[in-house]
Amino acid sequence: MLIEFREYTCLPGKRDEWVRLMEEKIVPFQTSKGVVVIGMFISESDPDLYYWIRRFDNEAARVQIYKDVYESDFWKNDMTPKVIECLDRSKTKNVRLLPTPKSVIQ
Repeated sequence: MLIEFREYTCLPGKRDEWVRLMEEKIVPFQTSKGVVVIGMFISESDPDLYYWIRRFDNEAARVQIYKDVYESDFWKNDMTPKVIECLDRSKTKNVRLLPTPKSVIQ
């Protein structure tokens, strides 16, 4: 199993819109394709930061899910324009994590 920890920087004043988009469109869509979303968070101190954590069974599953999500017509035509309106994609951070043996996330 592997975990992705993602940090997004929202464009100024766009974080609330981004949270709605994530909760109403992006997460349900990605979940339908097999993504397991562990959690979604906003920064307490920075009004532009958003975080989320996703879990994949293994690298092969992650590759297939990425293909199913990011190469879909829905993602390309409907979601990408909305993502561009809300995020400074040049500041996106994506960290892949592997749980230690005693981690409660397995």
